[in-house]
Amino acid sequence: MAKKTANLNSTVTIEQIGSPIRQPKSQRATLVGLGLNKLHRRSTLEDTPSVRGMINSIPHLVRVVDGE
Repeated sequence: MAKKTANLNSTVTIEQIGSPIRQPKSQRATLVGLGLNKLHRRSTLEDTPSVRGMINSIPHLVRVVDGE
């Protein structure tokens, strides 16, 4: 089976919608890894499986604003 190759120009924009207060340290570290640190901040990142995995690990703290 052939692997899907991501378009090199594809990006995803995410926005922080939840507070990391009273969340485990690993979830706080994931937010920092995504480039977020305050509510309603947005970050545009390359759309890779690792970034999607980080987003899926904290769906209660972030939302996808723009992405394919």
